[in-house]
Amino acid sequence: MDNKLMDSIKGGMYGVAVGDALGGTTEFMTEREIKEKYGYLTEIIGGGVWNLEPGEVTDDTMMTLCVADGILENTVEPMEAIGRYFMEWYQSRPKDIGNIIRHVFEKYEGDWFEAAFVAHMDMGQSGGNGSLMRCLPVALAYKEQADIDRVTIMQSRMTHYDPRCAEVCVMYNRIAYRLLQGEGLEKSIKAEVAGSEYEEYIEALPDCPPSGFIVHTFRWVLHILLHTSNFEEVVQKAANLGCDSDTIGAIAGGLAGIYYGYEGIPAQYANAILIKERLDHTISQIYVIKTSL
Repeated sequence: MDNKLMDSIKGGMYGVAVGDALGGTTEFMTEREIKEKYGYLTEIIGGGVWNLEPGEVTDDTMMTLCVADGILENTVEPMEAIGRYFMEWYQSRPKDIGNIIRHVFEKYEGDWFEAAFVAHMDMGQSGGNGSLMRCLPVALAYKEQADIDRVTIMQSRMTHYDPRCAEVCVMYNRIAYRLLQGEGLEKSIKAEVAGSEYEEYIEALPDCPPSGFIVHTFRWVLHILLHTSNFEEVVQKAANLGCDSDTIGAIAGGLAGIYYGYEGIPAQYANAILIKERLDHTISQIYVIKTSL
């Protein structure tokens, strides 16, 4: 077994879950409200707007698992399988589901791209972060950059018609791909955002709220990753932003998990996650595909 690769894959998947579970406590809160109630949140305690159990994850992690499971079922053309896992999860009546994704699910009649377009027209926008929060398994599972790009774009367009969503998902998974090759975090980020509208946020503090708008989310994710020095700082910084803290935590946590590895995630965080068995099963299958394709 390639222990370093397994550590990175496991770190990425657990990074999503830990960022989600920690940030779920503070979602929709302001920084001031968080400070008044928790000081600076550092532990996975649940609660929050969704009344989470400590270690319970939200849509970010569950939809990430749907994408992973769809790829595992049909690596060549995973869209049908991913969509089926999406709908099975939706029918389980989850506590937390984004408005854009909910609308797409309600409009779906056999064609994901059509449902995404209808939802975009109905709502007047579809620039949310819901396809970014779940796209990491694509980079973890596939070997070739062309396959990663293709499936990353496809899974984004299934629910998010706005082209900025697929664009950011591609940048994100290209960063993940570089990290999996052993490149440094700062080098990987700078290489993939060069020439884009996000380049200035390598240094500048984001001049926007940490909201669910894809542009705002990615600015904050980049800022957090480039201004922290270990995994716990990444997810704690995200959680204490409030607003869309669970999703920003999941997205930043995924890349941080690859870079710092599962061994770099504090044990009390990883052990707190309630769906550890499901995560571990999926991680072991992703590793098999990654090393056999």
